[in-house]
Amino acid sequence: MSERAGPTTRIRITELSGPAARERRDDLATEEPLELRVTAPDGTRRTVAITMRTPGHDFELAAGFLHGEGLVRHGDIASIAYCTDEDLPPEARYNTVTVRLRGPVPDLPALDRHFLTSSACGVCGSASLDALRGRCAAVPRGSLKLAPEVLYGLPDALRAAQGGFGKTGGLHAAGLFSGDGALAAAREDVGRHNAVDKLVGWASMAGRLPLAEHLLVVSGRASYEIMQKALAAGVPAVCAVSAPSSLAVELAREFGLTLVGFLRGERCNVYAGAERIST
Repeated sequence: MSERAGPTTRIRITELSGPAARERRDDLATEEPLELRVTAPDGTRRTVAITMRTPGHDFELAAGFLHGEGLVRHGDIASIAYCTDEDLPPEARYNTVTVRLRGPVPDLPALDRHFLTSSACGVCGSASLDALRGRCAAVPRGSLKLAPEVLYGLPDALRAAQGGFGKTGGLHAAGLFSGDGALAAAREDVGRHNAVDKLVGWASMAGRLPLAEHLLVVSGRASYEIMQKALAAGVPAVCAVSAPSSLAVELAREFGLTLVGFLRGERCNVYAGAERIST
């Protein structure tokens, strides 16, 4: 079996500084494809996605992706493993994950357009709000309250958990926090959507869904896909260090999520769900 790739890759580069040049080593964020397959007890097998990702927490990524797409619920997954099919080239063994389901393979026509997803483009969610209305309910008000001083400390807390970013400068991060700002888990990936999937997969595999008393913090912008994944996981609040999209705001307002953007220093914009902010 081929060697398993790590989250970072070391190469040699030429660094220019003014008129001087020198050779040195540099760490890059590893980017490799991951093929996600599902199988049923009757032997049915289907590839549901191929995504570019940073190796690491691959099983969480698979579980989180399937949960976010509404293809599995708690208890539907029997096992997750790297594929060992004889027809698979050795170099692809750690880039192919098989999810064994307890029941039949779900109907997947809606995923045909998402067969190849990107670490950057985010074409890994349902196409519209109409699709969400059919499978997701509004997030309950709940007891989560967020103090501004807690919000202001979240980007630094997430940054402190980004070991890969510190080495490469090329990874997005997503973190789950409690209402008092305590970090529950953080994940990194070249794709911001993959980082969120890894977190949701972690929570799903640990039996912690729905995440009604947690908030999600992302290192980049808040897109529709990220809000969709938060909604599917029952996360009532999402904070981003950058801007939200118009559809992200529309989703948050319709489904009762709190959405905070431009969270930098001691300022931010609240685009939806201000009632959860204790000012």
